[in-house]
Parts: sequence; C-alpha cells; structure tokens
Amino acid sequence: MVLVSESSEQMQNAGRLWHEHLDAPFPASLRGAEFGDTDMVLLDAETAGCVLTWLNNGGVLDAERTSILQGCIENLDRVIPQIAEPAGTQYYERLRQLAVLVARALSSTT
Repeated sequence: MVLVSESSEQMQNAGRLWHEHLDAPFPASLRGAEFGDTDMVLLDAETAGCVLTWLNNGGVLDAERTSILQGCIENLDRVIPQIAEPAGTQYYERLRQLAVLVARALSSTT
C-alpha cells in the first residue's frame, strides 16, 4: 500500500517538473555549447527522452534507458557547476532533479 502511494506521488512530482521543463525555453547561450565531451543539447535530449519514456510507461524504464539515465545524471553533475548563466543553471538543475527522481523511483521498485 505504501509503495503505491509513494509511486503515485513520484509520478505526480515528475509530471509537475516535466511540465515546468517543457514550459522553460532552452538557454540560448548553451545552444551548441560543449563542456568537455558533453554536448548540452544532446544531454538535454537524452535526459528528457528517458524521463518522458518513464512517464509514458507508467514508471517503467528498460535496462538500456536506465543506463543512459545514469550516465546523464553523472554528466549533469559534472557540467552544471560549469554553467555561468543563471537561467542555464536553473534549466539543467531542474532536468537533473527530474532524472534523479526517476532514478530513485526505479531503484525503489527493484
């Protein structure tokens, strides 16, 4: 019973954050930007793709996308401190928050 309500709450939180993310414009200064070998547009797309798949599949993510999501979290942790623009930092912090929420939800179901 606790897992169902916890899972439902995670889905609601992720859904709310997802809509905030969709409403936020991509930071213009990060279009085409790379930090090390991480392309910021690609990092956004990969992370968002995993989150959207998880939301659309009712909280389920296949092993390949779970692995991709973990890599995205590691990249986000590495690049966020390098973003100089506050709007860019906020954009990627929210994306990281979404990714971590999904990863935690996945780890609580295994």
